[in-house]
Amino acid sequence: MTLPSPILPATGPSWRTRIFHRQWLREQAGNLFDFFQHRSIDPAGGFFNLDTKGQPLQGDNSARQIHSTTRMVHCFSIGVLLGRPGCDALVDHGMSYLWNHHRDAQHGGYVWSLDENGPKDDTKQAYGHAFVLLAASSAKVVGHPLADKLLADVSQVLDERFWEEQNGAVAEEFARDWSPVSDYRGQNSNMHLTEALMAAFEATGERLYLDRAERIAQLIIGRHAASLGYRVAEHFHADWSLDKDYRGYEMFRPYGTTPGHWLEWVRLLLQLWVLGGKRHEWMADAAHELFRQSIELGWDRDKGGFFYSLDWNDKPRLPHKLWWPCTEAIGAATFLIEHSPSEFHEAWYRQAWSFADRHLIDREHGGWHPELSEDLNPASTLFTGKPDLYHALQACLIPLFPATGSLTRVITEVNAQADKVASSLSRDGIPA
Repeated sequence: MTLPSPILPATGPSWRTRIFHRQWLREQAGNLFDFFQHRSIDPAGGFFNLDTKGQPLQGDNSARQIHSTTRMVHCFSIGVLLGRPGCDALVDHGMSYLWNHHRDAQHGGYVWSLDENGPKDDTKQAYGHAFVLLAASSAKVVGHPLADKLLADVSQVLDERFWEEQNGAVAEEFARDWSPVSDYRGQNSNMHLTEALMAAFEATGERLYLDRAERIAQLIIGRHAASLGYRVAEHFHADWSLDKDYRGYEMFRPYGTTPGHWLEWVRLLLQLWVLGGKRHEWMADAAHELFRQSIELGWDRDKGGFFYSLDWNDKPRLPHKLWWPCTEAIGAATFLIEHSPSEFHEAWYRQAWSFADRHLIDREHGGWHPELSEDLNPASTLFTGKPDLYHALQACLIPLFPATGSLTRVITEVNAQADKVASSLSRDGIPA
C-alpha cells in the first residue's frame, strides 16, 4: 500500500523556522487561552465544562472530571512560564480543588468526578492519577506551594496501588475503597502515565520516574506494537495478553486500534529517547514506524483527517475525525523534524496544520471543534461542548520550542537562556 500524499510538497525552509508561522502559532495559542482562561473558573470550586459557545454546561455534563481539572493546572502552569497574566490564579484554583476535593482523604487516591454534592463517580482510575502526576509536576516547576505535597501523595498512591512490578505497568481501576473493579489493563492510561512520569523526572530528577516510563514503553510499544506491525493495541487482560474482543466505552476505550495514540507515542518515544541519553535506539526506530503506519492506515485519503478508530482489519470503525489525533500528528511531526528532518515529516506537519486550520479551529465561537463527522461537519456523538485546551494548546506550543522534553522543561530552559542574555547585556551597559 502506498502512503497518501499531502496536497503540496514540503519545499523551502521548515515552517517551524518561519517568522510568520511562529507568530501564527502564538496567536492560536493566545486564542485558546482567551477562550478558556476566565470563563472556565467555577467560583464554587474547580472548572466549568464549556458548551460550544463557551458557556457552562448544565445537568449531567456539569460534573468536574479529574482529567479536566488536572489538564487545566498543567496548561495554565505553561501559561505562567510563558508570562501570561492571570494564569497563576487558575493554577492555584485547580490545585486547591485537586487537593481538597478530588483527593479522597478517607481512602487515599483521587476520585474521577465530582459535582456540588460530592463524588459523582468515586472510582480510582489510573488515567486520572496519571494526570494528577502531570499537574503536580507542572505546578512544581512554577513553584506552587501545594505541588510537593501533591506530587509525593500521588506518587505514593501510584506506587502502592497501581504499579505492577511484574508487568512494568499500572493496573487500570479500583472502587473507592480500593477493591478491584475489573481485570482490564489498558494502554491509554499507561501512555499518559509515561508522559507524566517524564514530567515528574524533569521536575525532580528522580530516576525511578524515568525507569518506569521506559518499562511502560517497552511493554506497550517494544513488545506489543512491534509484534503487530506497529499498530498500538489498546486493550489487554490482567497478564497483559492482548484482548482483541474487548468492547468498552467509546470515548476512552473504543474497540480496535486508535491511530491518534500511535501518533501520541511518536512524540513520547522520542522525548523518552532523549531523556534517557539516546541509549535505546529502538525507541527512535519505533517512532518512525508508528508515524508511517498512522499516515498509511489512519489518514482518510478521500476527505482528510484521521479516523478515530480502526478494526483489526485496518478498516475505519469509528470514522469520526476528532481534534486530538490531528494535534498529536503536529506534535509527532515536530519531534521527527527535530531529530530526523525529512520532506516527508515536514509535509505532514504542514498537512496536519492545514487540516486543523480549515476544519477544526472554530473562528465563530473560539476554541476547536472537538469532533467532525465523516464528512467533516461539526458533530457531537462522542463529545459535548468544547473539551479542555490541553491537546490543542500543546500543538500550538510544541513547534515553538526545542523538541527535547516536556513543554514545562523546554520553556523553563529557554527562559533561563533569555535571562542569562539579558543579564549579560545589563552588565555591559546595554539596555536589555
